[in-house]
Amino acid sequence: MSTMAAEGEDLVTPSPPTGPDTGPRPLLRTLPTAAAAALATAAGALVAVGCFLGLYIRPTSDDWCAAWKARDLGVLGITADFYTTQNGRIANAFLSGLLYSGGPAGTKILPTLIAVCLTAALVLLGRRLLRALGHAPPLLALTACALTLQALLYFAGTRSYQVLLWAPATISHTVPSVIGLWALLLALATLTHPHPAVRTAGFAGALLTGFALATLSEPFALVSGLLAALTAVLCLPRLRLTATWRPFTWCLLWCAGLACGLAVLYTSPGARWRRAQQPEKPPLLSAGELRATFEDWLRMWDTVTGQWAYLAAAAAGLLLGLAATLRTPHPAPVSASGARPGAGRTTRAALLLLPLPVVILGSFAVAAGLRSGYGPTGWTYARTWTSFLLPMELALCGYGVLLGAWAGPRLAARRPAAAAAATTAALCLTLAATASLVPHLQQLTTTTVARSIAWDAQNTRIRTEAAHGATDVGYRPLHIAHLAEPFFTADYDRDWVAACVSRWYGIDRIHRR
Repeated sequence: MSTMAAEGEDLVTPSPPTGPDTGPRPLLRTLPTAAAAALATAAGALVAVGCFLGLYIRPTSDDWCAAWKARDLGVLGITADFYTTQNGRIANAFLSGLLYSGGPAGTKILPTLIAVCLTAALVLLGRRLLRALGHAPPLLALTACALTLQALLYFAGTRSYQVLLWAPATISHTVPSVIGLWALLLALATLTHPHPAVRTAGFAGALLTGFALATLSEPFALVSGLLAALTAVLCLPRLRLTATWRPFTWCLLWCAGLACGLAVLYTSPGARWRRAQQPEKPPLLSAGELRATFEDWLRMWDTVTGQWAYLAAAAAGLLLGLAATLRTPHPAPVSASGARPGAGRTTRAALLLLPLPVVILGSFAVAAGLRSGYGPTGWTYARTWTSFLLPMELALCGYGVLLGAWAGPRLAARRPAAAAAATTAALCLTLAATASLVPHLQQLTTTTVARSIAWDAQNTRIRTEAAHGATDVGYRPLHIAHLAEPFFTADYDRDWVAACVSRWYGIDRIHRR
């Protein structure tokens, strides 16, 4: 009897509850971590290969000119040269001088430096977003998401070599985005600081950084200025999104710095000389030019939307949101946008939709600038698209995070199997996207390594001939990534690449070999 009673008690003993009060089930606790580890490995491998290719970077196109100017003129000399005779981009010239003054080592480590700094910035921003939503940030999922966004940024486009490996383009169009993200982190850290001196330093940093970035990259200046202006409107205290005037002031100072920098650039002797070399064109705001710019803008977006891999940014964000919410199923009650509870519904909606006009109008501004600077084929300079592609990826990822943060607790409480299925689907999409980038990366690797071997052999021969007193040596063009090499024009007097190669080797001229 007692045995049967004991067995009966065992039979009716209730199993541990699996409702929301006890947290996620074991599968939902381990699956997001395993998915994040798999994604971090896959995306990290692609980014690591890109960084490793930095060892095989060799000069081409603008590299030749920047290299000899940094060597012969010094950092301040090349900065003055850019201001007076090139294009007025003084910050661009200063960074180029620092990079090339150490010889080829600077260009070799730049891709790794960009990847490390961008990963850290994206992780810190993601951590702030998740904390604003009331969740504990999972570091592994944050890192996986950051690496995925970078793999897409570097290898999903049509100019991967120029975006990551060609120093003149990375300085002009990739580094500004990295600096901009760190400037945003600095603003978030200083605006709420209790010490007035720190807040003042943050305001001064906004002004100075905006000025420097305007003389570093005009496309980034246009996109970041648009973002800051729209954010400033939303940060007016009367809209109750913020409690003080500090965010508005920071955005205003950022725009002021950009305006001052663009004014210095536009009025520089180098910019005036560059405009004088261009043929007469219709006004940018004329009906014909606006129509042509709109067509260029459509061509840009036709190229971008034709690459389905960019959807992985949203999937990675969804995975991050699910990982964070399944880890902490009871977040602190905040609005879905992270806005102050007192903010109106319209203001919160405007905050959520803010990335859309920034990406759409910002990309149109980039298209207009490219057409103004390079003519009808300017839209094909895809290295400049980074200025709006990274905001686009961040927007897709952010929306994915919000969706995951909203759906995660609900699915975990009511339909755990659906939560596991959503996590698995997000992982599969991001892994498929990274896998689709592998063939392009393989081709990039083969081309870059093969060119480096041929370049080293030619470099040894030219230096040997120059050491024996030769003043006119043979050069075989080694093209890569649609970049200019010597003899790109039949008129040798207009061949600026050949002239820079000659200056670099200390000879009078080169001829085709």
